[in-house]
Amino acid sequence: MRQLAGKDKKIIKGFQKNEITEYLVYKALSRLAKNGHNRAVLEKISKEELSHYHIWHKYTGEKVEPDNIRRWFYIIISAVFGVTFGIKLMEKGEEGAQVSYERFLAVVPEAKDIQVQENEHETELINMLDEDKLKYMGSVVLGLNDALVEFTGALAGFTFALQNSRLIAMVGLIMGFSASLSMAASEYLSTKTEDARRSPVKASIYTGMAYVVTVCCLIFPYFIFQNYFMGLAF
Repeated sequence: MRQLAGKDKKIIKGFQKNEITEYLVYKALSRLAKNGHNRAVLEKISKEELSHYHIWHKYTGEKVEPDNIRRWFYIIISAVFGVTFGIKLMEKGEEGAQVSYERFLAVVPEAKDIQVQENEHETELINMLDEDKLKYMGSVVLGLNDALVEFTGALAGFTFALQNSRLIAMVGLIMGFSASLSMAASEYLSTKTEDARRSPVKASIYTGMAYVVTVCCLIFPYFIFQNYFMGLAF
């Protein structure tokens, strides 16, 4: 086995970190998947990611800890927006790594097989997943967009008018929940009238939830910082 240069070893340890992180993510998502077929697909990908980790480990001779921040980010994203959405987002981030594998083909012959399997994840395996939540991504985006556009301006106004972090947060919370009900009702009527393929109730729930989550994120700094300008900045 050819000795790895310091820089090459560092890059391959980065591959190791990605593989062990993704193994844990896919393993967690397989438990979240309600559909038996989806669960089987995720378990298969999980096992392949673990095998990739062991291949890279054979060349570095070192154990690498997973990126827990990235791991929980994808798990939470998948829990909120759907397993397929989270996986497609994660696979999108792997494109750069797949290109980097090519430079190690002379040192790591198995890199070609890893690259092929990663491509399969993106094209064949991931496309096999069927997620009901994907039908309602338009509703989610609508809720996020409206909350960002409307609520951010209102929050800036509350900041300068009230000049009290706790008061701003409470007023913002009340307004945010009220606005989310209005948005949910509008999406219900719109979907019922224009889109027979989707459930109006589900569409309204996704829109309302997206609005509420965005509102909570925007007012959260006001509960942390006493300085209301600091809360506005965040």
